[in-house]
Amino acid sequence: MATKTRGWLSSVTALALAVSIAQAVPSAMAENAPNDSWIQAELTKSLNNARFKDVHTSVQNGIVSLTGSVNVYAVKADAEKKAHKAKAIAVRDDIQVTGPAVPDDVLQRKLLSKIQSDRIGYGTTTFNAISLSVENGVVTLGGSAYGPVDKDYAINDVSYTAGVKDVVDNIRVDPVSMMDDRIRIATARAVYGYPSLNKYAVDPAKPIRIVVQNGDVTLEGVVINQADKEVAGLRANGVPGVFKVTNELQVANRPSEHN
Repeated sequence: MATKTRGWLSSVTALALAVSIAQAVPSAMAENAPNDSWIQAELTKSLNNARFKDVHTSVQNGIVSLTGSVNVYAVKADAEKKAHKAKAIAVRDDIQVTGPAVPDDVLQRKLLSKIQSDRIGYGTTTFNAISLSVENGVVTLGGSAYGPVDKDYAINDVSYTAGVKDVVDNIRVDPVSMMDDRIRIATARAVYGYPSLNKYAVDPAKPIRIVVQNGDVTLEGVVINQADKEVAGLRANGVPGVFKVTNELQVANRPSEHN
């Protein structure tokens, strides 16, 4: 009987201990969680830079509010990243990008020129087909990038350009694939190495862009005439291992045609 009683008491003791621990854990977590003062102190340190001199912060219940103004969008985006790193529960980013007002069409031409000439010398220019549109200073990026580094460079190009008020990132990153890499190189050689298309090879911006995703090839960019467009498509179709070719090359001074 005594043994049974001791066993029952042991069970009660274990249960009480478990309840005590369960009650103590949330309390300990709450004590260790960053409070508003700690978050504010972290923000003050991380934003202690001339770039953020007109950025103001406040913290309430773990939620950070960012206000004020900056000259370029990149600084606004960086301030928001720093707020998240300060372990904020959420961030309200109401920072205004002031800077000069640039007409959308002027800004679009400038950004396209930047992105099309980006990554020259790194061997991936041919394989990036990044598009963009501008509306009221808001830049929407689309298309595809050969890799995450190429995507980041395009976003940085836009973010640090005066006149950009916000950036919407819809760029796809092509899947990593040894087969696709082989097809990329073979297609570039087949297209740019052909006598009638060799003139495009001397352009550092590589006007014929070659996108490869899981064996499917898409040709994008601009060529001088319809014959060059058709020849480029035929050359890509002749590359071993290619499943399908979509020829979206545009002919200069003509409306866009998708075949």
